[in-house]
Amino acid sequence: MPADAPIQVLFHASAGPDLRARLAACAGDGLAIAVCPETDADRLAALLPTTDVLWHVLAPATAGMIAQAPRLKLIQKIGVGVNTIDLEAARARGIPVCNLPGTNARAVAELTLALMLATLRRLPMFDAATRAGRGFALDPAQLDGLGELGGRSVGLVGYGAVPQVLAPILAALGCTLLYTARTPRSDAIARFVPLDTLISEADIVSLHLPLTAETTHLIDAARLARMRPGSILINTARGGLIDQPALAAALRTGPVVAAGLDVFDPEPPPEGHPILALPNTVLTPHIAWLTSATFDRSLVLATENCRRLHTGMPLLHRVA
Repeated sequence: MPADAPIQVLFHASAGPDLRARLAACAGDGLAIAVCPETDADRLAALLPTTDVLWHVLAPATAGMIAQAPRLKLIQKIGVGVNTIDLEAARARGIPVCNLPGTNARAVAELTLALMLATLRRLPMFDAATRAGRGFALDPAQLDGLGELGGRSVGLVGYGAVPQVLAPILAALGCTLLYTARTPRSDAIARFVPLDTLISEADIVSLHLPLTAETTHLIDAARLARMRPGSILINTARGGLIDQPALAAALRTGPVVAAGLDVFDPEPPPEGHPILALPNTVLTPHIAWLTSATFDRSLVLATENCRRLHTGMPLLHRVA
């Protein structure tokens, strides 16, 4: 690539008009950005041979993709989790991988809160019934057991950027807070307990961990069985943290009465996925992170890393 040639960036995700405008605003000054929807395999194959930097969102960055990109010099995760990037293939080529910790923390924290409230108040059921003209004539049994967050114990599994935003909000709403992490934190406003203690004591369990070999199916049938009767499980982290057939069973027969899920295993969940037909769930399609403000924060840092790549400066938030 000539020294004065623009860095060719591939944004591998769909983009609506607003996001395309934000991406276009980042282009220029040595940067050219091409947008490729996750479903457009032909466009991806055409763009990879001339791609210098991959801005990776959710569609897996596989060894095959990396092999098709001989000029690739950086894989930049737009977000935090890098479990969908073939890190070994990147290492074999000497391609650095960077992420953007904290850029989506407020967005994820706010949707986590929304899922807690939506499960406690059964918002999908009320919305559907009201639209169908049945909202004011529901069976009284459907009005039983509606809950409030205030006075409940919330267990945060992990205490990274998202729980640090979420915990003060929950405390202000009157929740008792528990958390578990690799090591206790002196700045936590929640009480540290081991994971199995948290599972058995919390009314609401909320997951905030990366997906690794150690955390895969961390919430399995045995841990689900130890949850409190009437408890709620929230997951805005990674679908693979939960044994999903075991969760479906727990939602059908107890002790879990509801779940709010933004992530699944696999993604997208196929037709017939055991969670999809259950009425005591609130489901969103991995969009907890997805706000305009998240993109504004993320694109500033992703663009800066492209500049650093060009000038030879150390990259920000390198993970591999």
